[in-house]
Amino acid sequence: MCSPEEAALLRLEEVFSATLARINSFVLQPLLEAAPEPSDPWGRECLQLLQQLHRSSQQLWEVTEESLHSLQERLRHPDSISLESLLLLHSADHVLQVHLEYIESYTSCVAVQAFQKAVKRRSEYWQGQRKALQQFLSGMSSEGSVGTALVQALRQPLTHHVQHCMLLLLSLRDAVGESHPTRELLVHAATVFGNLQSFMRQELDQAMATQALWHTLSSRLRDVLCTPAHRLLQDSQDIPVTVTPLRAERVLLFDDALVLLQGHSVHTFDLKLVWVEPGQDGCMFHLLTPEEEFSLCSKDPQGRVAWQWKVTQAVCQTLRGKKDFPVLGAGLEPSEPPICRCGAYTFRAEGRFSQATYEGEWYGGRPHGKGTLKWPDGRNHVGDFCQGLEHGFGIRLVPQASEDKFDCYKCHWREGSMCGYGICEYSTSEVYKGYFQEGLRHGFGVLESTPQTPQPCRYTGHWERGQRSGYGVQDDGDRGERYIGMWQADQRHGRGVVVTQAGVCYQGTFQADKMVGPGILLSEDDSLYEGTFTRDLTFVGKGKVTFPNGFTLEGSFGSGAGRGLHTQGVLDTAALPPDPGSTRKRQLGLGVFPVESRWQGVYGPFQDFVQAGCPGDLQEALLGFHVQSSRELRKSQEYLCCERTHPEDHAGRMEDILEELLQHRAPEALQQCLRKALSNSLHPLGKLLRTLMLTFQATYSGIGANKHLQGLAQEEVKQHAQELWAAYRGLLQVALQCKGQAPEEDQDAETSFYSELFTLYLLLHEREDSLYSQGIANLSLFPDTKLLEFLDVQKHLWPLKDLTLTTNQRPGDHLPHFTRYSLVRDECFLSATECLQKMITTVDPREKLEVLERTYREIEATVSRMLGQEHKLPMDDLLPLLVYVVSRAQIQHLGAEIHLIRDMMAPIHTGGLYDFLLTALESCYEHIQKEDMRLHRLPSR
Repeated sequence: MCSPEEAALLRLEEVFSATLARINSFVLQPLLEAAPEPSDPWGRECLQLLQQLHRSSQQLWEVTEESLHSLQERLRHPDSISLESLLLLHSADHVLQVHLEYIESYTSCVAVQAFQKAVKRRSEYWQGQRKALQQFLSGMSSEGSVGTALVQALRQPLTHHVQHCMLLLLSLRDAVGESHPTRELLVHAATVFGNLQSFMRQELDQAMATQALWHTLSSRLRDVLCTPAHRLLQDSQDIPVTVTPLRAERVLLFDDALVLLQGHSVHTFDLKLVWVEPGQDGCMFHLLTPEEEFSLCSKDPQGRVAWQWKVTQAVCQTLRGKKDFPVLGAGLEPSEPPICRCGAYTFRAEGRFSQATYEGEWYGGRPHGKGTLKWPDGRNHVGDFCQGLEHGFGIRLVPQASEDKFDCYKCHWREGSMCGYGICEYSTSEVYKGYFQEGLRHGFGVLESTPQTPQPCRYTGHWERGQRSGYGVQDDGDRGERYIGMWQADQRHGRGVVVTQAGVCYQGTFQADKMVGPGILLSEDDSLYEGTFTRDLTFVGKGKVTFPNGFTLEGSFGSGAGRGLHTQGVLDTAALPPDPGSTRKRQLGLGVFPVESRWQGVYGPFQDFVQAGCPGDLQEALLGFHVQSSRELRKSQEYLCCERTHPEDHAGRMEDILEELLQHRAPEALQQCLRKALSNSLHPLGKLLRTLMLTFQATYSGIGANKHLQGLAQEEVKQHAQELWAAYRGLLQVALQCKGQAPEEDQDAETSFYSELFTLYLLLHEREDSLYSQGIANLSLFPDTKLLEFLDVQKHLWPLKDLTLTTNQRPGDHLPHFTRYSLVRDECFLSATECLQKMITTVDPREKLEVLERTYREIEATVSRMLGQEHKLPMDDLLPLLVYVVSRAQIQHLGAEIHLIRDMMAPIHTGGLYDFLLTALESCYEHIQKEDMRLHRLPSR
């Protein structure tokens, strides 16, 4: 048996279904049919609202029909169809959603007076339908507005149906008892319709209040504010409030915006970006917005509470993106809006952000976190913000006049301007990698243009407020020369050195980018000129030339069109030839540019990083980062991406780095740890080394690989080694402080510039190595025994088992003498020879010394095996044996190797074994160059 409540539900659904059908046919369809298409935007919008209401009404009727059908089936077959089959029970949430969509469509039409406007367009038709409407709507007066009657026609059936559904579901719940299996469904369905009733009452009240609001406003204000989405929540005419420091005659709180009215001006604040803060006064509270901060003050605390609560709940509702259900401020969501949010806003006030649209994270009314700025002129900024300003890493695009051309800045920002390390790619194909301060290039940086530009150049050095200033190196691709020296206000100014592709070096003084006063010039053949020059390094005026052979030419120099260089002076040929060593070792730049201040712009940021305690979030800004190449960027056009290490990883990585330094303080472990760190471009030490290598290569590679700059380079290598060691010690100090430990004693430093420095040594000792190579070639013609004999090696030290093989054949041996020589050749001191050859496999002078020591040990071991006892070689015996091993090892450029080792050897080794062995190697090198050895009559083969 079915209950009376089920039968009552059936009748209720039948009546509501029939009513909806009549509304659709008698009200909604006539509102939409046979009406001319509105020409004004408001009319078209009202028509769209009515069309949406018609669709929602149709969906509501279809759901009601489904519910009616389920009730009919239940009444016809009560024994086979359970109560759970009722649509109102098993699909209560779906029924609720359809009702909500209908309510939203209906209240939107009410809020903007869509019914009244639609009736006005067909006033004659609706006047003729007045009697029919009076029959359809009980209580409609003959004088009442047709539009108002239509509002009632759609409202009354819905409110009646929802109310009675709730009551019948509650009665049915009570009728089935506590243990009935459908009780929970009935409780849920009754709750849904109860909440729906509360929600509908609130929505209808807000829609009617909003509709009434428009009558109190001027047409201008109404045109600005009247939208279907607006619902009035509070009006200062109902609960008075004043606004300070802004001026407002009236304050309106809508469900998505706060509006201040002053005369005909309207100031609208999106509630997504409104922050509510309590005031110190019981009658006042504060509001924060992206561009304004103001307070609302009521006459009494009760008014303040009402306004503050409604504003707060409206902000929460707006942020959730859906209406609170069943009423404002209800539900499971938090009732306090979050201080951190996401949103979009277009700035209107004058300033850097004027007309720019920011989209991203906010905190307390200010851009804070990740976000994007877009200006109408095409500028874009993507990155980190803090308290309303660009702060942290950011990428900015600045469009240029040319189509699809941008200046792209990938930099660290501080309080709204570029500060710290950055990479900037300009539309002119230039790229700057270096440091900024207050938006300008400042500190160390490299500005480079592509080879395809009209005037290719590269500057590596220091900047001050956007201009080249201080020590710097610039390559001029057009002129084929490199300037090394001082700058001021973007011009060469002060002492400087110019090196040309032809190997010519000039040192002098520059002022406002021009040479002034006398200078010196060194040519590739070691000729020396002292005097004045033209821009092209041509002799002009008084000067003196000293030729490599000692001749001097002193007088006046000049040049003319087609005449070449001409001079009037005195040629002195009586002077004695200068010492070749002194002419070859003339060095430029020494004492002119203090080595400790040349690259302070590189050392400084690292020192700041260490002094700050090595914070991971500052590592990129102070030590730099690496991104994909400009060519890849321009090819992909993905300017707003940057392949960098994730910033959140820096803090954790820095902790691991410091911990690793603590774990590897023993000498051997430290050496491996430092090599690993220096080879890792993500390690702070690796980043520092990479930058120092860049400066070294920019100065001394290519054109700068000039023998007259070897002393300058040597100074830098030693200084860089000291700074790298100081950097390590600084990191270790931070690590020890974190653990509460005391610092340890200092140790030897590491360096990695030797390959570039060796190039300069090659140039400096080219002539010596040429003589050495000729001597090696001559010595290579000697068989082993003849060479040992020629070098006066004591015969008891010869490592040959059968010395007679050098002069006689063994019995039965039919091989000729020269064949027997070839069999023993290259077997004497073979292990020592192979050991010495390893000297060229490393660039580290310390490792080269270790190779030399192992070679010495191998020579002694070989002699000891021959003698059958341990034997220490005195210098007189060691020198000829070492000459033999050197001649067989055939190391190229041994002079450059020896001088590099000697110059880079740590003072601690002076007077020790390394010093002794290096002195012996130097003697061998000089011995092989001797003239009488090169001209010695070679033995017959």
